[in-house]
Amino acid sequence: MLPTLRQLQYLKLLAQHGSFSRAAEAAHVTQPTLSAGVQELEKILGAPMVDRNRAGVILTAAGAEAVARAGAILAQAEDLVQACRSAGQPLEGRLRLGVIPTIAPFLLPAALPVLRSRFPKLRLFLREDMTQRLITDLKAGALDITLIALPYDVSGLEWAHVSHDELLAAFPAGHPLAQTPTVTSGAMEAETLILLEDGHCLRDHALSACGLGPQKPTHEEGFAATSLATLVQMVGSGLGVTLLPAMAVEAGLARAAQVAVRPLKPGEASREIVVAWRAGSTRAKEGRLLARMFADVGALAASAAA
Repeated sequence: MLPTLRQLQYLKLLAQHGSFSRAAEAAHVTQPTLSAGVQELEKILGAPMVDRNRAGVILTAAGAEAVARAGAILAQAEDLVQACRSAGQPLEGRLRLGVIPTIAPFLLPAALPVLRSRFPKLRLFLREDMTQRLITDLKAGALDITLIALPYDVSGLEWAHVSHDELLAAFPAGHPLAQTPTVTSGAMEAETLILLEDGHCLRDHALSACGLGPQKPTHEEGFAATSLATLVQMVGSGLGVTLLPAMAVEAGLARAAQVAVRPLKPGEASREIVVAWRAGSTRAKEGRLLARMFADVGALAASAAA
């Protein structure tokens, strides 16, 4: 006898909420119904899934393994349902899209009206978060597609290219390097380099562009920003220099600040913007459609800014 999808869903919700009452509420069933479903699952699998106590529930080793596998199974089942409902009609119905914060405010304002116009039956749910959490939720089935930047570990995922986004050097307006047409990575390394806080993939991209390792102590002890907007203000105030994505600069991020922007030599420091989905997902066709649409919008925005 095999577990049912409903039983696996009960276990997943129980792991997420830590109590039978909250899990039952999330599943829209009574607590006895959810408890009975978990007990039946334990009988089928031949091992206890949770330890029950007054403080709540804790997954056993077998339960943790079951939850990890249940996430993938439920994601595949949901892909199947969505594929059947939208057969021959891509980008209809619900789509849960995750976007990193160093892309979302600069690409989405132009892209969302185009997406709404081309695919009027699409119900889009957006989530902005750091790359690691987006990929974790993508693999667990909590997201359908993500818009992220490479290089990053995307094992278990498939992806489609959107664009290459150049990284540009940014300085206080009166800085000596602002007087040069291009900047070397060596010149950047000699300055006080301000980056986004740990967890943002752009931090690692910037360090790599300057030939620096992510664990360099001098940069761990310095300033770090929580957003690109804060980063620009810090640079404009004379606290240091940084690297900014070209898409953010083209969108006007540095326009109001006292900041000068210059390309890096040899102009090859960049990140790759991609649309990613679970390997083998039925969302692959939609992912490629989105990638082409984002590429078209990005090219138009870059052309308008030039």
